[in-house]
Amino acid sequence: MIRKNEKLINRTQFVLDIVVLIFAFLITWYAMFGLHLFSNILAGRLSFYVYFKVILLMLPIYIIAFNFFNLYAPFRYSQKTEQIYRIIEANSIATLIFVVVLYFSKMMHYSRGLLIIFYLISNILLISERIILINVMKSMRKKGINLKHIVIIGCNDLTLELLERLSRNKQWGYSLLAIFKENGDKPLSSELSSNELIRKYKKYNIDELENYLKKNKIDEVFITLRLKDYEKLNQMIDKCEAHGVRASIIPDYFRYIPAKPYVDEMDDLPVINIRYIPLDEPINKFLKRMFDIVISLLCILIFSPIMIIVALSVKLTSPGPIIFKQERVGLNKKKFNMYKFRSMKQIDEKVNEKMWTKSNDPRKTKLGTFIRKTSMDELPQLFNVLKGDMSLIGPRPERPFFVQEFQKTIPKYMVKHQVRPGMTGWAQVNGWRGDTSIEKRIECDIYYIENWSLLLDIKILFLTVARGFVNKNAY
Repeated sequence: MIRKNEKLINRTQFVLDIVVLIFAFLITWYAMFGLHLFSNILAGRLSFYVYFKVILLMLPIYIIAFNFFNLYAPFRYSQKTEQIYRIIEANSIATLIFVVVLYFSKMMHYSRGLLIIFYLISNILLISERIILINVMKSMRKKGINLKHIVIIGCNDLTLELLERLSRNKQWGYSLLAIFKENGDKPLSSELSSNELIRKYKKYNIDELENYLKKNKIDEVFITLRLKDYEKLNQMIDKCEAHGVRASIIPDYFRYIPAKPYVDEMDDLPVINIRYIPLDEPINKFLKRMFDIVISLLCILIFSPIMIIVALSVKLTSPGPIIFKQERVGLNKKKFNMYKFRSMKQIDEKVNEKMWTKSNDPRKTKLGTFIRKTSMDELPQLFNVLKGDMSLIGPRPERPFFVQEFQKTIPKYMVKHQVRPGMTGWAQVNGWRGDTSIEKRIECDIYYIENWSLLLDIKILFLTVARGFVNKNAY
């Protein structure tokens, strides 16, 4: 029954997407030509039927793009933000293909303005449609409609973690019917036997599983066995599949793998990558590098008057060079010189490299305090971005001395060196900057590394601007 429901939901999404795209086109046409908001392009325009025919011909491209970005996959666990990102990515790719098709078909009179407005309106309508659908499904599941009937094999602390998540997320629509103890008649630990969530459900011995599956309609079985019990795993899966029941494993090693593991193959031998890094993909590397070059050049042009003023001010207010170069550790632990406007008095670099900047640091000049607080001292790093030593967005680079120290004391610290360091990052826009928790910064850096997308980079860039360059933790 649940699989029939999933098919029905998928078909509904498919039909709704087609209707929404056609409706987006009609709104765009009416806004541009019906209301004459863009009268300058009316002269010599193609007829409505030509535009409409092209849109209909392009609908399969949009649907294929939506399918490619998993927009028709079940969204039982899906967050709204994740769906929004997928819609924008899929719609952007489909629209880009649309532009390429128009170019090669030599439809030069097809309005570019209409295409831009259609892209914006279709994004808004598709996102609205998906959010409404998610909310409707969540509401139905909370009311007991479209529930998935499940059982759990295993009764241990891993089971408890699953139960806690199921309890917190009623909108997932799971109805747990029973728990099967993996150790037969062996009594549960006092911690498990006294837990309210464990006590709430009826428990059976593992020997009773096959008979239970015969007599009850079960949609899915969650297996939460400990590593020491994995010899039973194949037997459990065989029993589930013999009765046509889907089996899912909550691995005992999930703490060591990312939330979305990347599985590779070595001559049909599956290999789980402990950390999947999207920026290892050549296409993603290329997109990020192009983004860095275009935006850094644009920023250099925009901020060049400010950089000239700061450079002159540094020269006139204190002795020493305008640009301060300091060795930092970057991609693949490669060292490079990072540029900054000098904000401190000149001291021996061997002493300086082992000193952490603090509030009211006596080494800072008066001008230095201001340009550090406003982040203007970081502007020369735009040239580091152009050179390829850095990226606009990424984990902030650190000095070799501190890298060696943090490597000893902070687990996973060195993971940040698997991507290019950045001028700003997910940690910085979340307030972890300056003399703040290194552990929290690394958590943010790892989240960024594992969840990178061009949209996430754009989001961080906008948050950096929106929240201002002035930061209370910058000094």
